[in-house]
Amino acid sequence: MGCDLQLRSATLEDLEWIHELRHRVYAQELGQHAPDPAGRLRDGLDGDNVYLVAARGSARIGFVSLTPPWLGRYALDKYLTRDELPLLTEDDVFEVRILTVEPRWRASAAAPLLMYAALRWIAARGGRRVVVMGRTELLAMYRAAGLRPVGRTVHSGALTFEVLTGDVTELTKATMDRYRTTLERLRSEVDWRLDVPFAPRPDGCEHGGASFTAVGTDFRSLHRRHQVVAADVLDAWFPPAPGVRAALADDPDWAARTSPPTGAEGLLAEIAAARALPTGTLAVGAGSSDLIFRAFGQWLTPESRVLLMDPGYGEYAHVTERVIGCRVDRFRLRREDGWRIDPARLSAAVASGRYDLVVVVNPNNPTGRHAPAAELRSVIAAAPARTRWWIDEAYLGYVDMAESLAGLAATDPRVVVCSSLSKMYALSGMRAAYLVAEPTTAAQLRLRTPPWPVSLPAQLAAVAALRDPAYYSACWLRTHALRRQLAADLADLACSDEALVVEEGVANFLTVTLPSGGPSAAQLVNECRRRDVYLRDLSPMSSEYQGRTVRIAVKDTAENARIVAACQAALDVLLPRAAASLPSTPEGVAAAGAAR
Repeated sequence: MGCDLQLRSATLEDLEWIHELRHRVYAQELGQHAPDPAGRLRDGLDGDNVYLVAARGSARIGFVSLTPPWLGRYALDKYLTRDELPLLTEDDVFEVRILTVEPRWRASAAAPLLMYAALRWIAARGGRRVVVMGRTELLAMYRAAGLRPVGRTVHSGALTFEVLTGDVTELTKATMDRYRTTLERLRSEVDWRLDVPFAPRPDGCEHGGASFTAVGTDFRSLHRRHQVVAADVLDAWFPPAPGVRAALADDPDWAARTSPPTGAEGLLAEIAAARALPTGTLAVGAGSSDLIFRAFGQWLTPESRVLLMDPGYGEYAHVTERVIGCRVDRFRLRREDGWRIDPARLSAAVASGRYDLVVVVNPNNPTGRHAPAAELRSVIAAAPARTRWWIDEAYLGYVDMAESLAGLAATDPRVVVCSSLSKMYALSGMRAAYLVAEPTTAAQLRLRTPPWPVSLPAQLAAVAALRDPAYYSACWLRTHALRRQLAADLADLACSDEALVVEEGVANFLTVTLPSGGPSAAQLVNECRRRDVYLRDLSPMSSEYQGRTVRIAVKDTAENARIVAACQAALDVLLPRAAASLPSTPEGVAAAGAAR
């Protein structure tokens, strides 16, 4: 293959070739389907599924079909019931189908490239498992790729298939390991037109904060910070309190060269006073991520079972699944339920006692919804004694600090509350956070805390911030007004016949969902970046977002106006492209003459 190799999502122009190639391979060559006089083999899922196409120059080489879970139906439904294959009832299972390559290209890297592209596309939409039908005579190849039979066999025409499944992350790693040399070569050669990066981050987690790459992570072009709107991270739009700035400016030379108090004693005392908690119930860290990694690493093992909210803050999935290797289940939150946590459903989910840890971010990131403290208290009270609860209250100031479960955590050994000082107090660059736990648990965590866990500038800033609650209360109140105005302006954008869905929540961010059949969230994000406006694509967090939702941090009035203008300009560019791509509904395909 030469440097003119291309990998893209299929267009209307590709459909006829796809139907013709399918007929040649599956009707004439393999005998799975009866020949069609027109020489075309169409599919009842056409228009809802997704085709990825590999081409070299003007010659199409091969394609693969993907069926996402939000369609509610799979090709496998033609052969097996959901009772026979309960895997299909799971929320984040994608079906990979009919990976087909033109005969003259079957000895090339086309097939592994298409499979790799399928896995990257699925991961970018929050998919965690795939299901495939593999021809029995090729079973060894599928096993070598990391797929596992589920014990079901399907007969179709002259062919027999095994139903197989696999974890998207594991399959991606296996593909990269097996074809590393080929993929590394193709990375520089292929014209990769998918709306997902060619390769995942080295640690497999999309942490956010891509906006800093536009500023410059080598810190040599910091003037760019005045040009970039960093709405992809949830840093506060307002400055720290005047007392914070005074503390940092008083003697910066001394603050930079001086070792801080070994155990952050002054910071612990200030937190205890501000939150009316015993000092012995507290532990501090360099941001909530420091506390998450340290606490989870102490409590959990690969044998542990964890329940996460979905959608939810991606760092928890990263730590539990990829760093520790826990068995992780997800409690699915749904748009039609207003993204709220149903306390009765959550109680039922944890009643068996199989979970070692349940994580609740409240208010939730990225949905922006808050679960009332009384509801969570009731769920926790009824939960099995062996289950520990981690309550992340990073954004609680935007609701009411009286809603905190810190008091419960200080006395109940099953409950830990984590609170970042970054987002609510405009101290993201300082990296300061604390957790609250009953004294024995807190002491165990302090024992595993290295000396000087929080820098001296961060301790000075955090103490000063906690001493000025009135300033921050006013900032939080102003944030609500800015969010409401931003939501109204975004909802008024000219989009298409189907409007944007803007959901506010209660914190310093909101979400925008693009219409089905329009551009993807990744495309909107990429187009806005051309205008130095950075938004967060939520698609990798959960398949519930269907690849169409972005999260936008609330900024000041001027930057919010830039966000709105960038989104409108991006939609003006992207909507004509979307109209030229494959229709996204069966009716649209029928109108294009591509379905039967």
